Amino acid sequence: MDEMTPLRELRADAPVPDRAALAPGRERLTGAIAGRDRRARRVWADWRVASLGAAATITAAALIIAQIVDTSSNPNALAGNLDLSGPTVTLDRAADFLEGKKAPPEPRADQWIYTVNMFAKPELASTENIADPDTGPDTSWTPYADPEMEKDPADDAWSARETYRAAESLPEDPAALLAEVRSLYPAFDTERGREESSTARTFRGLSTLIASYPLSPAARARIYRALGTVPGVGITDHLVRDAAGRKAIAVTYEEPGSHERRELLLSPSDYSYAGTRHVVTEDHELNELGFVTRMTAGDITLDSARTAAAVVDAKGQKP
Repeated sequence: MDEMTPLRELRADAPVPDRAALAPGRERLTGAIAGRDRRARRVWADWRVASLGAAATITAAALIIAQIVDTSSNPNALAGNLDLSGPTVTLDRAADFLEGKKAPPEPRADQWIYTVNMFAKPELASTENIADPDTGPDTSWTPYADPEMEKDPADDAWSARETYRAAESLPEDPAALLAEVRSLYPAFDTERGREESSTARTFRGLSTLIASYPLSPAARARIYRALGTVPGVGITDHLVRDAAGRKAIAVTYEEPGSHERRELLLSPSDYSYAGTRHVVTEDHELNELGFVTRMTAGDITLDSARTAAAVVDAKGQKP
């Protein structure tokens, strides 16, 4: 059954509920705004080069009580009037939903960020010369503050605390926000020899920000409004499934010549980050280091989901 049929049925009378991204093994948000995390700077290219781990280095939480995000807890709830007719309307409605919501205080310097991410096996029509990546859940703890990393604000690595505070300072105006993101994410050559475009760089930076956990509602709202104005950004007109099997909104972007669509997945219940998918858009052959892989339209080359996130008081602690 296609996704639109159950979506229409759910809307009738009841609430409904990137191998492109060379993001880090854990897509740390330390480089979210600054674009200075050397791992985040690598282009989302091909899943064989690196698997995407959900970013989990930005957060805000109460002083003692752990704050938890688990978008699978109420998969049938919709955040207000869900509209998938286009990026501007969808992301503006997301911003409207978030604006006015109370933000928890910034985490203490001694707290840790706990995350659980899930990775699904790529769905490929042809699997020659491809080794299966690690799949299944991945649990991690990251310190919120890292004084050693913070000694040099000009280097590539930013702590979660640095990135959180930078995110909060992004301008309100969408055009100014995008300009700031572009200035912080310099273009570079991809693994396939193409220079990353300004638009691709902008989408990469905004996606990294959105994957941070959690941004304040106000900061997330500003980012969504700006994302909705980026040329080439789209919205899939039906809910898709993330790596955990949950329904999700797909915010899309395809860099010309890449043959692959990047999908930033959002929860339809609260517009939080749900995961990332990369989908092949046309048949082609991928040649890397002498290995040729036949890629078929519809192949899912990267599929990741964040299933939980929290601020805790110690490494190894679970909420």
